[in-house]
Amino acid sequence: METSDSPRKRAFLVAFGGLAAMAAIMGVGRFVYTPILPVMVEALGLTQAQAGLIASANYLGYLAGALAAMLNLPAGKRSLFLGALFVSVATTGLMAAVGGLPAFIGVRFVAGFASAFAFIFGASLVVERLAALNRTGIVWIFFAGIGLGIAASAAMVAGLNAQGFGWRAMWVASCVLSALALVVAVALTPAASGPAERQAAPGARAQPGALATIVVAYGLFGFGYVITATFIVAIVRTTAEVRGLEPYVWAVVGLSAAPSVLVWNAVAGRIGPLRAFALGSLVEAVGVAASVLWLTPAGIILAAAALGGTFVGVTAVGLMAARLMTSGDPRRAVALMTVAFALGQIVGPFVAGYVYDRTGSFAPSSLAAVGALVAAAALALAIRR
Repeated sequence: METSDSPRKRAFLVAFGGLAAMAAIMGVGRFVYTPILPVMVEALGLTQAQAGLIASANYLGYLAGALAAMLNLPAGKRSLFLGALFVSVATTGLMAAVGGLPAFIGVRFVAGFASAFAFIFGASLVVERLAALNRTGIVWIFFAGIGLGIAASAAMVAGLNAQGFGWRAMWVASCVLSALALVVAVALTPAASGPAERQAAPGARAQPGALATIVVAYGLFGFGYVITATFIVAIVRTTAEVRGLEPYVWAVVGLSAAPSVLVWNAVAGRIGPLRAFALGSLVEAVGVAASVLWLTPAGIILAAAALGGTFVGVTAVGLMAARLMTSGDPRRAVALMTVAFALGQIVGPFVAGYVYDRTGSFAPSSLAAVGALVAAAALALAIRR
């Protein structure tokens, strides 16, 4: 016999299952490359352009996976989600077994594809179940898994690095960590509660011009955040004044990311999603600028906190804004936003690595990212209500 609070308990179990999945596929599977990158570069003699190319391959895979997830696929959502989750964990471990640039690019491409599948179908399952339980207000727990996964993997990589372990051991440990999260996710992942809601929100009207503008702004935000997200640990390692922060900087990103969806959702509720998106873009611009212009402990901590505190929450707010500009099935708007964001992510790391190899500095590409973020904010504010 169910108790009166059993729906609440079930909702939290679902949300924490989603949190574990996000920790595995995004916090570890997608973003652990950042703290491991400097160790790989040093051990393998990779150029920063090659390191950026490996990162871009992951984002290209994410783009391909997001587009494929929009197709009418024969398997059920839960099967696709769990299958992608297993692939994500497997490719994390596979990075320790392969060698050479082509192999790294191939593995990270597949990992990106799997992470997009797992994210899209996992989000759909969790949101549907929470809606059925009338508990959509705790969906932020699902997104908090990204930040917690980043923080946990950062602490693990820092500990292994301090003990003298190499990059292969770091990838193996990352695989084990994501596999543990996978076990929790599998145990708590619900089946779909029913057909996804495809009706427009009450009063929503299609606004093609506004949608096109926010899509462009979203792509600019993707370019603007990803250079710092890929290279901030490398920046710290190569700068004598802040080198001591290397074990901590990525953990600051993760801990800042964990509550960011809850925070930015509250901000959007007060000032509207477009203004919230613009504000978040400007906050991130300050952090990106600090990462190359204020190379002191305070500047790097500010950069890490601004990165973690915006990139998850503001992307969610951007999708919210796009949803308000469409009527009917929102999949087209989500697909356009995902494509634009992924294109920005693909371009950013390779360009930044190439420029670094020519100039010895991440400053030119990072300042270009600042310009992109300011432009994203301006476009969002320019959309007429």
